[in-house]
Amino acid sequence: MILDSKIPDGPLAEKWTKHKFNVKLVNPANKRKYEVIVVGTGLAGASAAASLAELGYNVKAFCFQDSPRRAHSIAAQGGINAAKNYQNDGDSVYRLFYDTIKGGDYRAREANVFRLAEVSVNIIDQCVAQGVPFAREYGGLLANRSFGGAQVSRTFYARGQTGQQLLLGAYSALSRQVANGKVKLYPRTELMDVVTVDGKARGIITRNLITGAVESHSAHAVLLCSGGYGNVFYLSTNAMGSNVTAAWRAHKKGALMANPCYTQIHPTCIPVSGDHQSKLTLMSESLRNDGRVWVPATVEMAEKLRKGQITANEIKEEDRDYFLERKYPSFGNLVPRDVASRNAKYACDEGRGVNETGEAVFLDFRDAIARDGEDLIRAKYGNLFDMYQQITGDNPYKLPMMIYPAVHYTMGGLWVDYNLMTNIPGLYALGEANFSDHGANRLGASALMQGLADGYFVVPYTVGDYLAQAGYDKVSTDHPEFQKAEKEVKDRIQKLLNIKGEKTVDHFHKRLGKIMWDYCGMARTAEGLTKAKGMIKELKKEFWSNVRVLGDNEELNQSLEKAHRVADFIELGELMVDDALHRNESCGGHFREEYQTPEGEALRDDENFAYVAAWKYLGEGQEEELVKEPLVFENVKLTQRSYK
Repeated sequence: MILDSKIPDGPLAEKWTKHKFNVKLVNPANKRKYEVIVVGTGLAGASAAASLAELGYNVKAFCFQDSPRRAHSIAAQGGINAAKNYQNDGDSVYRLFYDTIKGGDYRAREANVFRLAEVSVNIIDQCVAQGVPFAREYGGLLANRSFGGAQVSRTFYARGQTGQQLLLGAYSALSRQVANGKVKLYPRTELMDVVTVDGKARGIITRNLITGAVESHSAHAVLLCSGGYGNVFYLSTNAMGSNVTAAWRAHKKGALMANPCYTQIHPTCIPVSGDHQSKLTLMSESLRNDGRVWVPATVEMAEKLRKGQITANEIKEEDRDYFLERKYPSFGNLVPRDVASRNAKYACDEGRGVNETGEAVFLDFRDAIARDGEDLIRAKYGNLFDMYQQITGDNPYKLPMMIYPAVHYTMGGLWVDYNLMTNIPGLYALGEANFSDHGANRLGASALMQGLADGYFVVPYTVGDYLAQAGYDKVSTDHPEFQKAEKEVKDRIQKLLNIKGEKTVDHFHKRLGKIMWDYCGMARTAEGLTKAKGMIKELKKEFWSNVRVLGDNEELNQSLEKAHRVADFIELGELMVDDALHRNESCGGHFREEYQTPEGEALRDDENFAYVAAWKYLGEGQEEELVKEPLVFENVKLTQRSYK
């Protein structure tokens, strides 16, 4: 199988402009003849649905929440990147492109990343026009702050709730099209399968989460904007409902899954406090602008701290190790997330962790408050500080925050070409659901940028190119492929309900999460991954023989909802392990302990692994087939990443 990325010819800076001119167009009067399905209504889905409807297409938008406003995009805190260079500090489209390629450890496509940097400048204008209340300088200009992996300030923000404000903007645009009758919204509806006819995506099968009704929906194209799969680890910063099902069902229908082992561990999360937890809470990376990360210089001092014999404020300056500033003087506390996370883990592994479990480091605002005053820090981060205090009971204005890395974002996802189309014609993947822009590590504040770039500025062109070459005829939901897919969904539901085992769905999810975190988390080894693969196979076998799914289908049944998602997570977990096991190198968020520099940094093998690893599903119980898309770097030089 040969993958055609459809990257346009010509100089990097001209590819997107040239491509937009060359794509085929749909006459405005003909657009109303086409129907497009959008699955997911976060930033990528809401912006895509609103934009396509604005153009004249008929759109069906599906979300499993009761409102698009509850999409997980609201959880993004710190900001959105754009190469506006408002600070006049040396930023440019090319610098954002370079920082993203380097931050992703040279495992992303140049053309896609440059386009992302190029359209970033339009996103801010679009959002301001929608009324998004970005922070502003005293004179009225939009403010910027810094994020990890960059030495310029290019991150636009709305205090610590940027994602929520951006989603409200996209939701407003979507709601306008709902009112206009161009978007039909299907809340509390979950995708169960993708339907292909003659090799093309022609619709989806859904389950109504209130009534249990299984329904078919036909369209000319299907856009999956369903987010990432971080909840395969059980504990993550993702909303508890976030799942992989939409992407995974597409994968089992033939869509390739690319780089699934590339998981981002976010360095600034509230540490795990016990087995009772169902999710973890993110503390924005923006806090590292003013907060200093440190641990006690000695194990003895850390032990006194853990035993409560001393407090953080009693530790003298000379007894503190600001390890990121010490090891990476050029970037300091604003190194990329994978680097910051690994170094926090190293410090705790040495016995210098600062909480009772020994798995936490300090994020300290003492110096920033002394320098700028508490009022200014409160204006910048007040809601984040309040959230921290409500969860932990500690006042971060008086005591340092305690943080530890946690699973956050997934760089892997469905393989897509330059047009954001999967290898199944008519099936697109946008935002975190695809693999395309972040390589092996996402720079902070780039998730919102990608979601809105894909939805507002990329897919409206590329979907039109596909539809212009497709007929107007819709496939009836009476078609045998729809009937077959609907039956398979109903059979799967019944199979889960009929097992009547002894263990809850959460029991299996927690066990899977522990396996994934222990062996395919921040650090991986061939031995550990091999062990994990065997454990996941056993877990899958036990799940399908001993899970207890309560209730019936014809009702609101969250146990059944979870069972579908966890079954998919188990299968995905095995593929993630396979992907991590085959990649004999370290890069970004994929850290194989066998492959590291003497200083403990990730050691790539560009000669053998400079490719996208796309996996093809071959059937139940069979090993997946690896398909490689070589990565060609014509504009950046492959070098060992350094933030020192």
